[in-house]
Amino acid sequence: MDVLQYDEEATRKLLAVYVTPDVAAQRDAFVAALAPQPGERVLDIGAGPGLLAGQIADAVGAGGEVCAVDVSGPLLAAARAHNAARPQLRIVEGDARRLPLPDAGFDAAVSTQVLEYVDDVDAALAEMRRVLRPGGRVLVVDTDWDSMVWMAPDPARHARVMAAWAAHAADVHLPRTLARRLERAGFALREVQVLPLLNAEHREASYSHRIVPLIADYVALAGGAAAADARAWADDMHAQAAGGAWFFSLNRYLFRAERR
Repeated sequence: MDVLQYDEEATRKLLAVYVTPDVAAQRDAFVAALAPQPGERVLDIGAGPGLLAGQIADAVGAGGEVCAVDVSGPLLAAARAHNAARPQLRIVEGDARRLPLPDAGFDAAVSTQVLEYVDDVDAALAEMRRVLRPGGRVLVVDTDWDSMVWMAPDPARHARVMAAWAAHAADVHLPRTLARRLERAGFALREVQVLPLLNAEHREASYSHRIVPLIADYVALAGGAAAADARAWADDMHAQAAGGAWFFSLNRYLFRAERR
């Protein structure tokens, strides 16, 4: 199966995930770790619908600039709509492996939940270093999908669906190698921290509730037995939620570094 792509319908479902309190709290943590300052120039690589870029733009103010880059047309459209009132935020179509930007033009760069979907992470990190000034800061966040703990009524079917879901990213274990990749690319690693997503009870406005249709739709694209599994799994999860039983946990890993 191919890496997850975002058409208009998938973008709508992704936005439903991004506006949950769970993900909003993590965006706040990303901004705090990046610590953007008034007047700085910041690059958001793989900016998606532009929610994080918007928060960074507010932090750098009218005297700063944020450049939000993404490859997806529907996601770029969502980012433009969300940030229409932020003139200091520039939205650019581009690939993380070949950024359409000049050398040493940014004070800081952020890439959250992006590199795990890139088929050449080292090329993306080299580009990130190229566009940062010496001493510039970088913040990279990605998920290790083996860290997922999710109660399911049918554990065997759940395991099959999660195994199929693993194909949605180029590297579902990327955090395990990110520290050495950053060092090799010319960054000095300053901090690594874990950012858990925990839903110990069911809420409709939660990350785990709203990611169910994204997973089911992706796995169903395989057709055949996988599609049947995906539909039955989604029905299982909704029935479990209706019965009041729920537990979900997933770890994201934040790497903060500086360009040498």
